[in-house]
Amino acid sequence: MENTFFDSYFRDDEGNIVIAQKPNLPFLVALVTTLAKFLVPSGNIYLALDAVAFGAWFTWAWLELFNGVNYFRKTLGLAVLLFVVASRLQW
Repeated sequence: MENTFFDSYFRDDEGNIVIAQKPNLPFLVALVTTLAKFLVPSGNIYLALDAVAFGAWFTWAWLELFNGVNYFRKTLGLAVLLFVVASRLQW
């Protein structure tokens, strides 16, 4: 089999095409806390949810960037990591 760009970008070590995976704990925590932030508009609970969501998204993105099964997942991790960090910058 010829190693094309598609193969090296989307396939894992076993040759499977991997775009989505079963969610891991940091992703689930990030998703739940991000959605919960919409229920609490302000205050200390919002700040706590925001901090946990940031940490969980950062952790998930870091894990994907350095432990992703293919280049697509690693690129996704880098994109989310850059977005999460950029969202914290004060312009």
